[in-house]
Amino acid sequence: QVHLVESGGGLVQAGDSLRLSCTASGRTFSSSWFRQAPGKEREFVAGITWTGGRTVYADSVKGRFAISRDNAKITMYLQMNSLEPDDTAMYYCASALSGLYIGANLYRYWGQGTQVTVSS
Repeated sequence: QVHLVESGGGLVQAGDSLRLSCTASGRTFSSSWFRQAPGKEREFVAGITWTGGRTVYADSVKGRFAISRDNAKITMYLQMNSLEPDDTAMYYCASALSGLYIGANLYRYWGQGTQVTVSS
């Protein structure tokens, strides 16, 4: 069992930046960020393999968000720049034991989420 804990969310204005963190209790093959806005389905944001050798981004965040990890701390980060009101959502980290997936149903471990709210 791997436990994930997110932090770093908050209320910011459009154009601001935030850095989310996700600390795990153990190692997994890949980790990703998802988000879910009220009334919408959970969507993939970005993912990274344990080695950091492969990253994947949703088109909506390419060029604005950057995913990274510090394996010594078993922590994954999401640097979010140029935030927009449409980025408002609960952000979740998720980990998979094999593969780097876009589908939420393929992730075994989930955190409780951290809220990001971007005002216009």
